[in-house]
Amino acid sequence: MKTQMRKASLIAATAMLSAFGAPAHADDAAGLVSIQLPAETAQLKPGPHLETAQRYCIACHSVDYIYMQPPLTEPQWRALVGKMKKAMGAPIEDADIDALVQYLMSQRGAK
Repeated sequence: MKTQMRKASLIAATAMLSAFGAPAHADDAAGLVSIQLPAETAQLKPGPHLETAQRYCIACHSVDYIYMQPPLTEPQWRALVGKMKKAMGAPIEDADIDALVQYLMSQRGAK
């Protein structure tokens, strides 16, 4: 019974992923479902310390995610970068935090 439920879940997950346009493959033997996401086409816009933002930001999330954020003040961006580093485990060097905040302010800074 458990095996049948697991197989049905894999089939349902595969169908759902395919419905959203992501090629999916169910591996019944291992119980795994793999998907292939489309390539990232969005790019970070020019700004101060662009290279630093490219190194850290897009390692964890899409470029669009940055531009979906509401405009934030400098202390709010600093707190958010700190949260990513401490709570989320982003490998951001302390020496690069100011550069990241400057870039984020140039893109989505509250006026």
